[in-house]
Amino acid sequence: MLHKGHGGAGAVFAALALSATASASAVPSATCGALAGGGIIPWRGDAVRIVQARWLAAGPDGTIPAHCEIIGVMHERVGVDGQHYAIRIHLRLPDRWNGRFFFQGGGGSNGELGDALGRLVPGAPSALKQGYAVLSQDSGHDNATNTVPDRGGASAFGFDPQARADYGGTSLPAATGAALATIRRYYGRKPAFSYFVGCSKGGQEGMMLAQRYPALFDGIVAAAPGFALPRAAAAKAWGTQVLADVVRQSGHSVTPVTLANAFSDGDLALLQKAVLGACDGLDGLADGIIADTRACTSARVLPELARVTCSAAKQDTCLASAQVKALVRLHDGPADGRGQVFYAGLPWDAGWGTPGWRAWLLGDRVHGISVGLKMGAPSLGAIFTTPPTAIDTSTGLDASLAFVLNFDIARADAQITAVAPPFVRSSWRDIGAQSTDLSAFRARGGRMIVLHGASDPAFSLADTLNWVKAVDARMPGGSQGVLRTFAVPGMNHCAGGPATDEIPAFAALVDWVEHHRAPRRIIARAGAASPWPGRERPLCVWPAAAIYDGHGNPEKSASFHCRLRTES
Repeated sequence: MLHKGHGGAGAVFAALALSATASASAVPSATCGALAGGGIIPWRGDAVRIVQARWLAAGPDGTIPAHCEIIGVMHERVGVDGQHYAIRIHLRLPDRWNGRFFFQGGGGSNGELGDALGRLVPGAPSALKQGYAVLSQDSGHDNATNTVPDRGGASAFGFDPQARADYGGTSLPAATGAALATIRRYYGRKPAFSYFVGCSKGGQEGMMLAQRYPALFDGIVAAAPGFALPRAAAAKAWGTQVLADVVRQSGHSVTPVTLANAFSDGDLALLQKAVLGACDGLDGLADGIIADTRACTSARVLPELARVTCSAAKQDTCLASAQVKALVRLHDGPADGRGQVFYAGLPWDAGWGTPGWRAWLLGDRVHGISVGLKMGAPSLGAIFTTPPTAIDTSTGLDASLAFVLNFDIARADAQITAVAPPFVRSSWRDIGAQSTDLSAFRARGGRMIVLHGASDPAFSLADTLNWVKAVDARMPGGSQGVLRTFAVPGMNHCAGGPATDEIPAFAALVDWVEHHRAPRRIIARAGAASPWPGRERPLCVWPAAAIYDGHGNPEKSASFHCRLRTES
């Protein structure tokens, strides 16, 4: 579904690193004040109103360079729901500009302006520090003013058709146009290269730009892309129903707390042990990483799960049969009313059951607060289905849980593709971004890197890979001239899990765009929160996987080579 992140923009971009770029050119600070006095900056029939332009000196620690910070507003209006809407942009223009533009993608239900710093891998300079002009935006609604507790809280904007469309993608060219016009006004020239980087909802935005607005960006990093958000949200509702069955079969009523306790932490440890026992050694090394993800099939995993399944009553040392059945259903994915898979299931991987996985699917065992209930359910009701459904979030998660438990997956596609006054477009049309036609993006010389964690509990890696295969089939010669995809073993949603999740993807993208060196592999490192801080692994262009050479330091990437994945 949607990624908010637990560390703001820093969490969204934690897996994406930046390379140094060309020398910078300085702009006097007086120019910033002159920009503020300009009031309105027009371009091609549109305009942005500058509401703030202030000069900020370099920070004492050197992490923030001297720059002009700008807040702008455009498309101010009153929606059909009586709420006041606008697209707000946050733009930072460094004193020493490298001649390039960086659009920082959003997250979750958006509605937040973003810090426009372009934070990257921990310890690496931000995009702003590197000299990029950096943009973030709220996608056309403001959580501070547009939140309505009895209409889904921060998802209430979904009751307005234009706000829904802006969230889906129509805010992207508007915000980009405003930023580029302001950059031209400030520096006297346009950027030499323009980049977009985002994860989760930001990944959806990257897909939307490549598919519907292909002329705007030279390079895009789309990580954990929520490019099938309406379907993924419906699938997560179905997944909650699957887990609710576990609760019922254990003799308890379904509440947010009992749902979170459908699996204890000990149960999840048994799950991880079974999956690793089945698949850890397939890449030549039993190291806690299942590099050959596609080889980790149910045929391998189910016998291991059978070994830890209780033969009688549930014990701490085994999984109940109802729990195992639920896990298999989550892997297989939901079927619609015709028996067709509605949304791809979750691949077996070492990150199943980790805290990041639990947070989305099960929630906190004490309070029962899961991302799926707190954010996913109101978004499914208000944003992703038509007509929208009002979920009262003012009294906790009970209304969200009731909505999810009664959601009919057999009718989901009809609700996602429906139109009804005042909505003249479906949520799928506004928000879905799964077109396989990248020909226009390729024709303008665009390049895109897609990253996706194999243990992502929000959006399925399998769904992303199905799309990549369809793009390959459509494009003569395949997609790798314009698209490189990297599956990240063990990684949860955007970051976390037993994974090498510090990934210099943006550095690889810049090298590809500006120096025509397409990445064959990206060297990733495990962060401090992983089981093996500092571990290196090559991430291989899908469908290849990192295979141990059989000798050399297993903590270093030089001991691995990329090999085509095993088909299953």
